[in-house]
Amino acid sequence: MKHISELSTELSALYEGLKNGTIEVKVAAEMNNTAGKIIHAQRVQLEYAALRKEEPDIAFMKTKAKPKAQVQV
Repeated sequence: MKHISELSTELSALYEGLKNGTIEVKVAAEMNNTAGKIIHAQRVQLEYAALRKEEPDIAFMKTKAKPKAQVQV
């Protein structure tokens, strides 16, 4: 998993697996716990950058999606 969008996809699949019974509750709980730790670590990096008034450069937070074109008026 290299990007936050991949984590979101994984969590959605985890939810579906838990919902349809293909993933055990204990396994889902551990995976969810780990995802929470990943998200918390990213939050700490963002807060640290904000305190330093810096623009964070966090590869995990970047996606491969192209930015939307801006309309000029």
